[in-house]
Amino acid sequence: MKKVYYIPLFVLCVLFFTRCGIYGFTGGDVGSAKTIQIDFFQNQAQLIEPGLGQDFTLALQDLFTRQTNLTLVSSNGELYFSGEITSYRIAPMSATSQQTSAQNRLTISVNVRYANTTDEKKNFEKSFSFYSDYPATSQLTGGVQEAAFTEIIDRITQDVFNASVGKW
Repeated sequence: MKKVYYIPLFVLCVLFFTRCGIYGFTGGDVGSAKTIQIDFFQNQAQLIEPGLGQDFTLALQDLFTRQTNLTLVSSNGELYFSGEITSYRIAPMSATSQQTSAQNRLTISVNVRYANTTDEKKNFEKSFSFYSDYPATSQLTGGVQEAAFTEIIDRITQDVFNASVGKW
């Protein structure tokens, strides 16, 4: 019988919090901004991986359009992201008893410039980096490469989101 009372109470609380603006379920604090511009992140690393810049740019655009109410524009965005991929490195991480590599690490770094025209105190230029480990017996191609890129790009784009509009 108590469950019957909890359901309407829960619905009222959800409506109250969303209507009063106390909490938004998007997870991002965009202030009064309505538009976002995310320029292409060109790959300027010493080792170039074709398509990486496009994959990163699209993932960042997708994250912001999914988790905020911002409209993606090609120019004059109130929130503006630009930058470049600065590093793409593959390095051995651990060795076997035969003195060969047992595991390799792919590390990608991205330099991000963020401008918020509605609150310029939030502007920044920062480097974000993440890695993915894979067995040395595997080549960084096909499914191994796709899984590594997905893991790294997801983490970096989430870090950029949190640094720019994340509330936590």
